[in-house]
Amino acid sequence: MDSAAALSFDANGTIGVYQIGVLISYVLLGVTTTQTYIYYSRFPEDPVILKALVAFVWVCEVAHAICIAHALYQFTILDFGHPERVFSRLPVSLDTAILFSAVIEQSVLGFFSFRIYTLSKKPYIPILIFLITSVRLVASLVTFIVTLRLPSLQSYTAHWGWLSIAQWCASVVNDVLTTAALVVLLYNQRTSAQRKTVALVDKIIVWTIETGMLTSASTIFMMAFYLTMKERMIWLAAFVVSARMYSNSLLASLNSREALRLMNDIQVSLQSLDLASRPGIEILQTTTTNAVVDIDVKFPSRPQPLQAK
Repeated sequence: MDSAAALSFDANGTIGVYQIGVLISYVLLGVTTTQTYIYYSRFPEDPVILKALVAFVWVCEVAHAICIAHALYQFTILDFGHPERVFSRLPVSLDTAILFSAVIEQSVLGFFSFRIYTLSKKPYIPILIFLITSVRLVASLVTFIVTLRLPSLQSYTAHWGWLSIAQWCASVVNDVLTTAALVVLLYNQRTSAQRKTVALVDKIIVWTIETGMLTSASTIFMMAFYLTMKERMIWLAAFVVSARMYSNSLLASLNSREALRLMNDIQVSLQSLDLASRPGIEILQTTTTNAVVDIDVKFPSRPQPLQAK
């Protein structure tokens, strides 16, 4: 091992932070797996296409986790005693993880763009989201090919770093656009909802903003450290975590229907006590409440309407 390279090598800022990112990513993978199990156990009557989407995203997450683990093994074991290799050619497994991350983002944002279309019945924003995400997917494929041919990570950052920045900017724009569109559409539903169902729509709006902020914040965090500290791997640690944000936002959106229906059940029960003498009004408000709950996901499934108690 070269003594000068060993003395100048900062393990904490390179391999150390990447290892922390991998550990956090694996914790979030456990959350994703748990949410996937909850989804299949609670919503067995969801359409096949939605179940297939969840399964596909989970498989991509597992493949992504295997790739980043192999990269960590190469950094810490195969390249042990050779710190000069850390910033040489990136492991092929880490390049492959870039592709899986883009595929996960494409799948999740495709779902949210479809939800925007079902709420608005206008194709403009969903098509824009899909196009931006598709461009990012193609850019990730180009990044994969380029990094396989370049001799070092420094060569990529010097000549192709703009491509990564463009991808991350596209991701932030897509996250903000998706979140804003959903919030506006849900707020419009809120203004036309019955007074007793406003709380449900407010809860959906808050959850939409929270999930959108998580994905965009992780991307902004990654881009900021890439621009300011290229010589460290903090941005790489943020990258291995960011894919989990998308899959968990998808599953959180699907599984939140259970909590919303419980809230609906409580509200319907209270309405039945207050409006026992007016059954026609009770049925009308119950139907409106159930419709608001199903605003969160509008796939052509066969929902079981809640009955007033």
